[in-house]
Amino acid sequence: MSDRVKGVIAAKPHEKVKLIVTYRQPPGLGDEDKVKGKGGQVNKKFKSIRGHAIEVPAQAAESLLEQNPNIARVSLDEPLAAATAASLPSSVFQAYPTLPSLPYTGAGIGIAVIDSGVKAHPDLKADLKVSFVGKTDDLYGHGNHVTGIIAGTGSISNGTYRGVASDAFILNLRVLDDKGVGLTSDVIAALDWVLANKAAYNIRVVNLSLGHPVVEAAADDPLVQAVERVWDAGVVVVCSAGNGGRDGYGTITSPGNSRKVITVGSVTTWGDNDPMNDIVSTFSARGPTRIDRFVKPDLLAHGNRVISLKAKGSFMEKNESARYIVAPGKATSEYLQLSGTSMAAAMVSGAVALMLQKDPSLTPATVKARLMRSAKKVDFPDVFATGAGLLDITAALAASGTTSQAPSPKVKRDEIRVMMGFEDTARPWGGSQWALGYLWSDGTLWSNSGVDANGYLWSDGYLWSDGYLWSDGYLWSDGYLWSDRNSWSESYLWADGYLWADGYLWADGATTADSVLVDD
Repeated sequence: MSDRVKGVIAAKPHEKVKLIVTYRQPPGLGDEDKVKGKGGQVNKKFKSIRGHAIEVPAQAAESLLEQNPNIARVSLDEPLAAATAASLPSSVFQAYPTLPSLPYTGAGIGIAVIDSGVKAHPDLKADLKVSFVGKTDDLYGHGNHVTGIIAGTGSISNGTYRGVASDAFILNLRVLDDKGVGLTSDVIAALDWVLANKAAYNIRVVNLSLGHPVVEAAADDPLVQAVERVWDAGVVVVCSAGNGGRDGYGTITSPGNSRKVITVGSVTTWGDNDPMNDIVSTFSARGPTRIDRFVKPDLLAHGNRVISLKAKGSFMEKNESARYIVAPGKATSEYLQLSGTSMAAAMVSGAVALMLQKDPSLTPATVKARLMRSAKKVDFPDVFATGAGLLDITAALAASGTTSQAPSPKVKRDEIRVMMGFEDTARPWGGSQWALGYLWSDGTLWSNSGVDANGYLWSDGYLWSDGYLWSDGYLWSDGYLWSDRNSWSESYLWADGYLWADGYLWADGATTADSVLVDD
């Protein structure tokens, strides 16, 4: 049983609590009967994981675990809530990446967008819609924006605001309601749907521009388990890194803390074509991942003040008029400007569709490896902020090399030598072309001592953006990265099962759809 579950039970012992239960063996009627015997109910039965979404009286949860030896883990059914806030109008510049002219458009590639839905728009084709929370329309506004970045045709703007893969087939899997709120169990149900229908619709990519704070190891996290099952089935999973970057290191959200998936951070380009002044967006979450210490994000993409589709009648249309964008020569607005790692993840999902159209035989691991190897290396070499660098679509399409696995590397600390050890990717990825020094930089981050006996490369920690790494407040303890200014520290207020972050209430550990209304 996770510590989060224990905390909620202690705070609300007489209320019902929504949980995700994973089992050692495939669950059967006997397992369901045990839930019902505790006054509970089974809300969902999953295929991607050996698990159920259940609701039981809080005080019965612990005895349920004790009396059913088939239960492997009990986790909260973490709520998902879009963390958005009003800010000043974004009139300084209107940034949209200049897409290269390429012979690929994503034609024939199915992309599942698991989000707040998709509303009909002149820049979108009529694709498949499935909802796990009611109507399929985007009543919040986040899903349309993400989908437009991936596959908008740009027809209203004469191509100015077109998506990366305009001919890709979008599968709208709605899991968030009209306030941007949902449950982890709905996301897992959507991933189950992907597994069941991937062949029928040639689903090759899943975009997850959402996440919740990491509260348990990746191996125990039911959402991570589900995305990794989809990945292992041959579908590329692209996740946003999260928007907690202003709170420092260790802010990557789940399921972006999976070693397998592609986790995307955001870069701010200031609306020009000068790469020399690009910076990591201040909101973009930093690694390493909490508890497991995986190096994330994997790469960056444009995510600050991105212009994409507005959903008519949505929450964002009604409340964010300052962010409306009118296409050249048009009288009314069909577009909206938003920032977040949601937008960056969508850029990468579109790029993946182009890669798969060019070569449908590519595996998820090879796609990830090529994206990272071909990424533009940056002049601000903090791998926990930048990953392998900035998405380069043209270079990714030209990249070669294959691998059967591409797990994001682990990191460890040598407190005596004050050095950080990074797992060299050449070993698990199966070749020197995937070596750490090639993926993340020109090699200057790493010492000259080479790879040690355990397969780690070492850095002295002085080549980072703030001049030092994890000192004066950053400690390693029991698998957690703590800081007195870090949002994942004990400064969280867990009273009554609620969590505060950046002044916003995340009910019961709620997670964010990774767009923000406070830009760089």
